[in-house]
Amino acid sequence: MPLLEIENIHRSFGSTRALAGASLVIGRGEIVALMGANGAGKSTLVKILSGVQSADSGAIRLNGRDFHPNSPAQAARCGVVTVHQSTDLVGIPDLSVADALLLNHFVDGRQSFFLTRRTVRKAAAAILAEAGFDLPLDRTFADLGPADRQLVAIARALAIKAELLILDEPTASLSAEEAGRLYQTVLALKARGISVLYISHRTADIAALADRAVVLRGGRNVGSFTRPIDFDAAIEAMIGRPLTSARPQQRSSQGDVVLDLRVVRLRSEAEPFDLQVRAGEVVAITGVLGAGKSRLLSALFGLGAFADGKTYLEGKPYAPRNPAEAIAAGVAMAAEDRHRSSLMPRDWPGETIAATISLPHLRRWYPGGLMASGREAREAARAIGKLGIKAQSPAQSIWALSGGNQQKVVLARWDAEPSRLLLLDEPFQGVDVGARQDIIAAIRANTNRATLIATSDPEEAFEVADRVLVMEHHSLRRASDNRAPALLEEHA
Repeated sequence: MPLLEIENIHRSFGSTRALAGASLVIGRGEIVALMGANGAGKSTLVKILSGVQSADSGAIRLNGRDFHPNSPAQAARCGVVTVHQSTDLVGIPDLSVADALLLNHFVDGRQSFFLTRRTVRKAAAAILAEAGFDLPLDRTFADLGPADRQLVAIARALAIKAELLILDEPTASLSAEEAGRLYQTVLALKARGISVLYISHRTADIAALADRAVVLRGGRNVGSFTRPIDFDAAIEAMIGRPLTSARPQQRSSQGDVVLDLRVVRLRSEAEPFDLQVRAGEVVAITGVLGAGKSRLLSALFGLGAFADGKTYLEGKPYAPRNPAEAIAAGVAMAAEDRHRSSLMPRDWPGETIAATISLPHLRRWYPGGLMASGREAREAARAIGKLGIKAQSPAQSIWALSGGNQQKVVLARWDAEPSRLLLLDEPFQGVDVGARQDIIAAIRANTNRATLIATSDPEEAFEVADRVLVMEHHSLRRASDNRAPALLEEHA
């Protein structure tokens, strides 16, 4: 008997069909990857399994019994636990790792009212021992990296005897080394008979872990692939059209030098390096997390400073003291965490697509504070058509869009006004294959500006760039064109 059986699930939100007959079977001790473009129905299916939402129709059985949880807590009691991409809510920042491991126990009253640090540490140590993890119990949860936060979430799931673990984009914020550690953890869970539903846009994750891959498109199953997974066929099923795997043709000529870094140091102890980026050129910098990629882009956008060296923008000295000065000089940036850095909070006046695009241009578009909405709406409508943004209208909330469409809106913000240098930090994080192709096409279509991209994924770097540079210990160690498989293998 399979552990989980999902048959013909439907779920609509008004006139929008999120699921239109989705089905899925997961055996005991099986790792099943769930693939699909943004908006394919993956998140809705996970929310139904987690008890966050209910299905309109269809059947779900767990261990042969009807399974329709009405909350995440009830789903967990039945043995289904979800670990989300963002681990910010796994623990409270000021609490210790031991406290974070026992949060579920505190909430449902399984721990005695009278507790001591010794009893808390003992119970937390038992949870870690059962999971086979080694984490510092007394460290503050806020000090943990993304990988260790994932382990805390998984350990808590195992402590409540999870039979099915749902992992939603678990490697999105992890380095290659940290992702490797997570792979080992997931495979160890499989060996213990725990089933895993694994949602990821990264084919490397799926190739390393999945026994099967199930593809959703338009809320229904469009393909199922067993190991070894044919990713060309799976991706074509995801996006509904052939996917060209050819990397961009390196441009034979570019324009004048836009960005010129001479003997710069990101840190006083780091090796100096030079960098030139020309108009019409796309340069990607790859390397592990913490190598200095984001630090470089932040310094260029006025969010930090170089320790040493000279920086020129179109031949003139360039040292912005803040983002406003960078924008005034023609430099634009989309930071790594779009939710915190590029989008207004939910239910704020500026949370629409139109307002998101116009935000950094308000002084030029509305001199004297005259807030006519015409230009906002026109620019947003143009972006929706040009980038293929799936939205109802320019007035739609940015938070109603999928991750890939949100990123398209952020990119459209910097296409709305001419810029000379575009800085993109992890632009494909949480973006599906189809949306990624649209974003790459939009990036490369602009031949008037220079583009500098930071990404931890070498495959993404080679896919988008004319040149790929490798950053290590806050210095550019080596350069390559986008035909260098050895470099890809070294840093994959």
